[in-house]
Amino acid sequence: MNRLLDKCAILLLCLPGFLMAGSVTVPVLTLLLAVTVSCAVQLLSGRRIALLILLAASLACGILPVLACALPLFFYDSLREGRWWLIVPAISVTANLGELSSIQIICILTGLTATLIWEKRSEQLEHSVTHLTTLHDGITEKNMQLAEQNKRLFEAQDSEIHVATLKERNRIAREIHDNVGHLLTRSILQTGALQILNRDETLKEPLDELKTTLDGAMTSIRESVHNLHDDSLDLKRILQELCDSVSKDAPADSGAPKFEVGLQYDASSAIPGAVKLCVAGVVKEGISNAVRHSNGDRIDVIFREHPGFFQLLLTDNGNNAEVKENPGGIGLKNMEDRAKSVGGRITFTPSPQGFRIFLTVPKQE
Repeated sequence: MNRLLDKCAILLLCLPGFLMAGSVTVPVLTLLLAVTVSCAVQLLSGRRIALLILLAASLACGILPVLACALPLFFYDSLREGRWWLIVPAISVTANLGELSSIQIICILTGLTATLIWEKRSEQLEHSVTHLTTLHDGITEKNMQLAEQNKRLFEAQDSEIHVATLKERNRIAREIHDNVGHLLTRSILQTGALQILNRDETLKEPLDELKTTLDGAMTSIRESVHNLHDDSLDLKRILQELCDSVSKDAPADSGAPKFEVGLQYDASSAIPGAVKLCVAGVVKEGISNAVRHSNGDRIDVIFREHPGFFQLLLTDNGNNAEVKENPGGIGLKNMEDRAKSVGGRITFTPSPQGFRIFLTVPKQE
């Protein structure tokens, strides 16, 4: 837009020279020719043909001296193309012809001076706009990087808070189990002993009520401890640690073969503790079997929660037959027992593409 405004202003400076040419037809046609040349150069900017058009227009000033009134416009296009010397032939030819009036020459010189000033101004303006655009893009990119870093920081903080909460729940459950649980157990045993030794019928009913109360308290504490313990199990973290233990990024002194390990976890936090223990046990046993028997180099673990059940898929890309020939191994039997303990179903599928463990556990109503 700035270039177009500059050309319009330069064309206005050229008009007095055309108006003083005398007749009407030649100046008008020459002006249209100059505008056409400038438009063609603008359209073909950067190509060699644009330079040839400017050179031809400069040489044409020897045939049509009136065309020299458009020299400021040609000069502007020449500066834009980085070839200011293209108008030198036009200036030399026009100077030798002497067919232009002094006023026309003044208009041409004024136009050339104004063209040089406007072109430099436009160049500086474009440079400033480019610099500001680059600066704005850099700031935007920095802000995006900062936002991403803040997001990762908040996620790390949330993860640390979650881990600390789970550890505190585990500690509380352990404290209740080790202290209050033992005290209640001792009280229950002492009450039972008193019931056996008691010969006073008036104390029989109070002792029975005390025994019932203590048993109820023990049951309540046991359930609370189990709930706290279940909540303290972070299944995703457990699975990630199991995968990391055999991944190629694991420490070199771990001794286990290295695999490319992929983990996909898509489940809520509301998973029963028994299911968490079952899934963790199956994954641990499955990875252990892959380490011992598979000749592959990749293990994939996928755990998903569906509306009616939980699903676990563990695969490796080994193609050896050692596992196929031992379907009743202790490890596989342990995984079957774990699945049955939570009402689930587990299948083992060996194939030339690898070994596949598929576990489904229905949700309890």
